[in-house]
Amino acid sequence: MILLVEDNPDDEALTLRALQKAAASHEIVIAHDGVEALDIAFGRGPAAGIHGHVKPQLILLDLKLPKVDGLEVLRQLRANPETRTIPIVVFTSSSEEQDIMRSYGLGANSYIRKPVEFRQFCEALRQISSYWLSLCQLPPRAICSSGQNL
Repeated sequence: MILLVEDNPDDEALTLRALQKAAASHEIVIAHDGVEALDIAFGRGPAAGIHGHVKPQLILLDLKLPKVDGLEVLRQLRANPETRTIPIVVFTSSSEEQDIMRSYGLGANSYIRKPVEFRQFCEALRQISSYWLSLCQLPPRAICSSGQNL
């Protein structure tokens, strides 16, 4: 599963279109704010009944989010042993040096500024999904306390 954390409907539609071409075999789950992203990642709240204990294989995280911003989402995900090793790619429109430094300081695996041109946008997502879902050797999935794979 890929968790896309994006509050902008236009960016969501573009990202979904590009990801469906690049990572067609992966389910894409969308969170529209930081609270929803954390609920999905931790399997709590309304997301618990829908996604249960399924942990994302990859999180694409925007920084400028309502309710809880992307940096706080990143901090909470890295602070928890169950989500610490999930690859998190900050995929945002911000090119502010402070955002880049804080993202890496909080444990982002990668920071990519969203390309403005559609072809470049699609190519960036193709490369992200190819690397993180095909080429990269990720740690084995952990087992949660109920005995299910995470």
